Amino acid sequence: MKNKTLAAWLAFLGGPLGLHRFYLFGIWDTLGWLLPVPTALGIYGVQRVQEFGLDDVSSWLLIPLAGFCFAGCALNAIVYALMTKEAWNAKFNPEAPEDAQPGQTNWMTIGAIVLSLLIGTTVLMSSIVFSIQRYFEYQIEEAQKISQ
Repeated sequence: MKNKTLAAWLAFLGGPLGLHRFYLFGIWDTLGWLLPVPTALGIYGVQRVQEFGLDDVSSWLLIPLAGFCFAGCALNAIVYALMTKEAWNAKFNPEAPEDAQPGQTNWMTIGAIVLSLLIGTTVLMSSIVFSIQRYFEYQIEEAQKISQ
């Protein structure tokens, strides 16, 4: 029996590592194995910023990958948590009755929704702002080089 609350928390906390996909779809889930790739690339981008500074073009292309991956997983957590118990049990617990306990919503499920909305939105907006800001700063620097 797959628990909705646990799936929502796994998507929020361990989503960038694919933990929710492994929990829901099994160890051989392709997307579960692919999710750590953009996360690792984003972390590599952060390391490049620490090593080379904000002027490193590769870093400002890589960092948003982790942010978008995390925000997408937070959205998955919200979708899982907002599913009705009938829809949850029909999709993930087909052998169970429609009103089975694993599909119930409780306060822990609501907590996953609230934190996913708060932190997921913050990460998404930060990723968008970071990439757009760095892009325009890069364009201004290149324009200054041309004008000199």
